[in-house]
Amino acid sequence: MAKKKPAKKRPMQIWKLYEIKDGKAVRKNPFSHKAGPGCFMANHKDRWVCGKTGYMEKKDKKE
Repeated sequence: MAKKKPAKKRPMQIWKLYEIKDGKAVRKNPFSHKAGPGCFMANHKDRWVCGKTGYMEKKDKKE
Protein backbone atom coordinates (compact mmCIF):
# COMPACT_ATOMS: atom_id res chain seq x y z
CA MET A 1 0.00 0.00 0.00
CA ALA A 2 1.08 3.53 -0.63
CA LYS A 3 1.89 5.71 2.35
CA LYS A 4 -0.54 8.50 3.15
CA LYS A 5 0.74 12.04 3.01
CA PRO A 6 0.32 13.99 6.25
CA ALA A 7 -2.31 16.72 6.16
CA LYS A 8 -1.00 20.26 5.80
CA LYS A 9 -1.33 22.32 8.97
CA ARG A 10 -3.10 25.62 8.65
CA PRO A 11 -1.76 28.60 10.61
CA MET A 12 -3.77 29.68 13.64
CA GLN A 13 -6.20 32.46 12.77
CA ILE A 14 -5.62 34.83 15.68
CA TRP A 15 -7.82 37.58 14.21
CA LYS A 16 -10.89 35.41 14.83
CA LEU A 17 -10.27 35.40 18.61
CA TYR A 18 -10.35 39.20 19.05
CA GLU A 19 -12.50 42.14 17.98
CA ILE A 20 -11.84 45.88 18.17
CA LYS A 21 -14.12 48.01 20.38
CA ASP A 22 -13.37 51.65 21.18
CA GLY A 23 -9.82 51.24 19.87
CA LYS A 24 -9.04 48.30 22.17
CA ALA A 25 -8.75 44.60 21.40
CA VAL A 26 -11.40 42.55 23.22
CA ARG A 27 -11.23 38.75 23.33
CA LYS A 28 -14.30 36.88 22.08
CA ASN A 29 -13.75 33.52 23.81
CA PRO A 30 -13.04 33.08 27.53
CA PHE A 31 -9.76 31.75 28.88
CA SER A 32 -9.61 28.22 30.25
CA HIS A 33 -9.93 27.91 34.04
CA LYS A 34 -7.52 24.99 34.25
CA ALA A 35 -4.90 25.99 31.65
CA GLY A 36 -4.85 29.63 32.72
CA PRO A 37 -4.57 32.89 30.80
CA GLY A 38 -3.42 32.64 27.21
CA CYS A 39 -5.27 29.40 26.42
CA PHE A 40 -8.65 30.13 24.84
CA MET A 41 -11.66 27.84 25.06
CA ALA A 42 -13.28 26.67 21.82
CA ASN A 43 -16.80 27.86 21.09
CA HIS A 44 -19.17 25.01 20.19
CA LYS A 45 -22.93 25.00 19.72
CA ASP A 46 -23.80 23.98 23.28
CA ARG A 47 -20.50 24.14 25.20
CA TRP A 48 -17.08 25.76 25.73
CA VAL A 49 -14.11 23.35 25.55
CA CYS A 50 -10.40 23.73 26.34
CA GLY A 51 -8.32 21.90 23.73
CA LYS A 52 -5.28 21.70 25.99
CA THR A 53 -6.81 20.15 29.12
CA GLY A 54 -10.20 18.87 27.92
CA TYR A 55 -12.08 21.05 30.44
CA MET A 56 -15.69 21.64 29.35
CA GLU A 57 -18.45 24.04 30.38
CA LYS A 58 -22.05 23.77 29.19
CA LYS A 59 -23.74 26.91 27.86
CA ASP A 60 -27.06 28.04 29.32
CA LYS A 61 -30.03 27.22 27.14
CA LYS A 62 -32.03 30.30 26.13
CA GLU A 63 -35.71 29.50 25.94
